[in-house]
Amino acid sequence: MEPPELITPGRRGPRSGTPQRPRIGIVKFASCDGCQLTLLDLEDELLTIADRVDLVEFAEATSRRSAGPFDVLFVEGSISTAEQVQEIARLRAVSHRLVTIGACATAGGIQAIRNWFDPDEVRAAVYPEPTYVESLAQARPVADFVAVDGELRGCPISPGQLREFLVALVTGRRPQLPDEAVCLECKRRGVVCVAVAQGIPCLGPVTRTGCGAICPAYGRGCYGCFGPRESANTTSLARWLSDDRSAADVGRLFAGFTAWSVPFRATIDAYGGPPGQVLPAKETDDA
Repeated sequence: MEPPELITPGRRGPRSGTPQRPRIGIVKFASCDGCQLTLLDLEDELLTIADRVDLVEFAEATSRRSAGPFDVLFVEGSISTAEQVQEIARLRAVSHRLVTIGACATAGGIQAIRNWFDPDEVRAAVYPEPTYVESLAQARPVADFVAVDGELRGCPISPGQLREFLVALVTGRRPQLPDEAVCLECKRRGVVCVAVAQGIPCLGPVTRTGCGAICPAYGRGCYGCFGPRESANTTSLARWLSDDRSAADVGRLFAGFTAWSVPFRATIDAYGGPPGQVLPAKETDDA
């Protein structure tokens, strides 16, 4: 991730002798708003950071609106409609830096599971009048449509990682975001490995940390909310998980919040597809 050099403290505006505060925007597409709420949950820290920037677009928190330009634009949500394709292209054109936040924006989110199914059947199963709903055949991450300069993963994003990114933003340095497996966080917290000790399926070995290993700490396997870490060996983990599980069950383990990320998607396809896939009925002697 490149350092945000455009907002180095003391940067001079083109017509003023006073430092120019960076213009920050926060927008959303198809999502639940949880990552934006993480920003608001910083509370006192957010007030300090807000003194260093101009927050010109954040519909979740203020009626102040702006169509751009933005020094940095944070984008939540996947791209799911034709209108959103046009809007993200427009926003990219007026943003010096574009940063995606959350599993929906970085990996398609939970709604991307519908990408494996017929879109008309999905709409008919969810909406009483599916003809009123116009959407793309697939819900996809922002990076599939425009260039992305940085990302914060998670469902929702980590308050600690968000705080680190914002501090880096206002001080002009490179954000220090770890690319470690959740397993390392378990070791630091002294959490007993649920996979080894209890035989619970866990995606911790292939998932990037950021949550603080919440699920393993409460005796549950990692669900992969922060997506695959770099060089994640999903093939090896899936093979180990398949020792005492069906192929369909292994595929479903990867079909969660970041199912459409490339490593997880490949594993899902190799092991029977996402949840809800109708498998051929087994033949019996009575058939």
